[in-house]
Amino acid sequence: MPERARKRRRKTRAAETEEADAPAEVGRELKAELDTMLDEIDEVLETNAEEFVKNYVQKGGE
Repeated sequence: MPERARKRRRKTRAAETEEADAPAEVGRELKAELDTMLDEIDEVLETNAEEFVKNYVQKGGE
């Protein structure tokens, strides 16, 4: 019986490894998407920085 228990543990460890890799892959994909979005924001700010800042400057009484 101990041999059967050992075999089950090995299968469980392999399944755990696969499950642990899945969130890592999702994390990499999210990071890539966020990097792309931040690059787009940087481009907009490079071309329209003055206009962007003017929209956020407080005016009297705000």
